[in-house]
Amino acid sequence: MLPQDFLERMQKDLKEDFNDFLQGYEKPSYKSLRVNTLKTYEDFHEKVHDWELEPVPWCPEGYYYNKDLQPGKHPYHEAGVYYIQEASAMLPAVLLDAQPGETVLDLCAAPGGKSTEIASAMKGEGILFCNEIIPNRAKILSENIERMGIKNAIVTNNDSHTLAAKFPEHFHRIMVDAPCSGEGMFRKNSDACEEWSLENVKICGERQLEILENAAIMLKTGGRIVYSTCTFAPIENEGTVCSFLNNHPEFSLVTPKIFLEEFDCGHKDWIESPDSLPIDYSKCIRLWPHRLKGEGHFVAVFEKHGEPEDVRKVKAEKGIHPKELKEFLSFEKNFLNTKLEGTFIKFGEQLYLLPDNTPSLKGIKVLRPGLHLGTFLKNRFEPSHALALALSPEEVRFVTNINLDTARTYLGGQTFSAEGEKGWHQITVEGYPLGWGKLAGGIMKNHYPKGLRKNWL
Repeated sequence: MLPQDFLERMQKDLKEDFNDFLQGYEKPSYKSLRVNTLKTYEDFHEKVHDWELEPVPWCPEGYYYNKDLQPGKHPYHEAGVYYIQEASAMLPAVLLDAQPGETVLDLCAAPGGKSTEIASAMKGEGILFCNEIIPNRAKILSENIERMGIKNAIVTNNDSHTLAAKFPEHFHRIMVDAPCSGEGMFRKNSDACEEWSLENVKICGERQLEILENAAIMLKTGGRIVYSTCTFAPIENEGTVCSFLNNHPEFSLVTPKIFLEEFDCGHKDWIESPDSLPIDYSKCIRLWPHRLKGEGHFVAVFEKHGEPEDVRKVKAEKGIHPKELKEFLSFEKNFLNTKLEGTFIKFGEQLYLLPDNTPSLKGIKVLRPGLHLGTFLKNRFEPSHALALALSPEEVRFVTNINLDTARTYLGGQTFSAEGEKGWHQITVEGYPLGWGKLAGGIMKNHYPKGLRKNWL
């Protein structure tokens, strides 16, 4: 049941399109996934040639799939080959257009769809901060960063004000997928419908503006902010854009690099506050469920006037002394074909790898300080699950490739017979990294994390 106040506002705004909008709720939502280009792309289509996939028009890596497919229950999902993501939600990261080597912030990042999409665009080069203010959601975000094999991401758990004080004028690009009233998800999520109220819409608008204000502090000259919501409410969309630009004449809306026929734009006449500055709302994008295969979304792209500058020099995170890496370096020498580069840091007995020139993380809550490499045990080093997922098979000395059936038993925690050199093996499913195993006496001991195991049979 759609809220009456919501229906009255939508009828007022949409006028003759209101009936088409209502009829959209009678149609099922579409299922979609986005291929992880850090791990695969072209060979993915060869391996799933029998899947019925239809391209998402605005995201080259996005595909709709048949509702009966259940890709979340496939070993490829656990290998991070793709991320199950609502199609409309793929657009903001496309418009952010993050580049390899940049320093990027996803300010409201959980559960990780946009962060992992940004990471794919960065191709493992540069530094990606993924922040989430709610602790349990930040944990889910961290798990998805791990599953997708992302090496250059730092997961933080802070409010936007804390980060703004820490990183003024630091980022090339910032994604602000702001918390909102969720109107665009009503068809997909009945809970969002039940929690909706006019008062909450107003509260969301105020909170979104505060987050944008802090994002503006953190953006360097010439940088870009992409603001997105999954709501139809003008207060949270055009209203927030209007307030932000009136507060910040150093910013302007830019024409998005993609604008399809089925897209709608922003509407100045839907907000009551007059602009004190001329604002071209046609540069905003609205996605309507009754006009395309996706849920409701709003996107605006801001750029900060001025010539691009280098990221402000800040104190870099200091790594540990090489003598503390003895056990890890032995593991690296014996079992890897690559030498890992970056800044090594320790939290207790846990070893992490940060991208070079990562700024000091002192004073902020960090849930995942880069790539988790593993654990120091007595006179030895045990590699992490994250490392297995982040390394390509070419980077590992011993690799055991298994088929889908064996992969399902491996994901359930079972051992299996195997041949090869004694020691750590990267387990791959049809070429995609899945986890670690340790071979001894013809038996591959299972090192898939116990907390991730489930019965796949």
